[in-house]
Amino acid sequence: MDAGLFLADLEAKPEALEALAGLLDGGDPFEGLTRRFDRVVFLGMGSSRYAAGVAAQRLRAAGVDAVAEYASAALGTPPGPRTAAVVVSATGGSRETLDALALHRGRSFVVALTNRPGSPVTEGADLVVPMLAGEERGGVACRTFQHTLALLLTLAEGPDAVAGLVRRAAAATADLLEHRREWLADAVRLLDGPHGVYTIAPAERLSSAEQSALMFREGPRIQADACETGDWAHVDVYLTKTRDYRAVLFPGSRYDEQAMEWIRMRGSRVLAVGGEVEGQAAAVRFLHDDDPDVALLTETLVPELVAATLWGR
Repeated sequence: MDAGLFLADLEAKPEALEALAGLLDGGDPFEGLTRRFDRVVFLGMGSSRYAAGVAAQRLRAAGVDAVAEYASAALGTPPGPRTAAVVVSATGGSRETLDALALHRGRSFVVALTNRPGSPVTEGADLVVPMLAGEERGGVACRTFQHTLALLLTLAEGPDAVAGLVRRAAAATADLLEHRREWLADAVRLLDGPHGVYTIAPAERLSSAEQSALMFREGPRIQADACETGDWAHVDVYLTKTRDYRAVLFPGSRYDEQAMEWIRMRGSRVLAVGGEVEGQAAAVRFLHDDDPDVALLTETLVPELVAATLWGR
């Protein structure tokens, strides 16, 4: 793992997204998967599972029986001929994911979503979908997380709609990178506190909070944790009483104000990303941030760049 190479990986996001949009222009990488099976189970760990959780929620809202599970779980969706198991591993070699794959191989329809075609996760798969994220030389799953989200969204939205979305996300990502001198130093100062960083996002974009917290833990090794916005008032509000509480908030939940009321009352500090809320310490805006789907694919770049800066120190 390398901080400088991680930063270079982040800077390459727009180009990689444009390549992904080109792939989607060519057709449906999943070949109508959701219409052919009774249920879809996503299996993965870490960033892969974060992205899969959002996709599964989208599919359930569209009437598809879908669930995202820990690949490490001892109990899970049973295999069967009417089940599609979408196994997600950027490296193609996660031990837990390969163990989960073994349960479904030859019994379910297995899809391998990976950034490394020919890796162990593709062995025996009925369909292999490439992430097209390029090599992540920094050793951190950042572009692969973004590409996993985009590809899995095609299961609910279709490739044509997602190709356009990916291009708007590429433009939004480029906008954040181009203007980072205007906001990054202030964001670093705001979040560089003695008690870690907390990340908050609506359920529909919970992966943004989960991925962002992981970036702080994985790179600069800073204490960080993620929370869903509505759940925040039930599980994380207590920390504002006794900690120098500093958070990244991804606005868009109907419960933003509930959280911010407590944050204002206790003098905690929040960096709002992609929108603004009353009581924020600062906000970072970007192109197309009024589109929740563009935000989903783009907004993690802000904490990723903050984490890269802290790690580089």
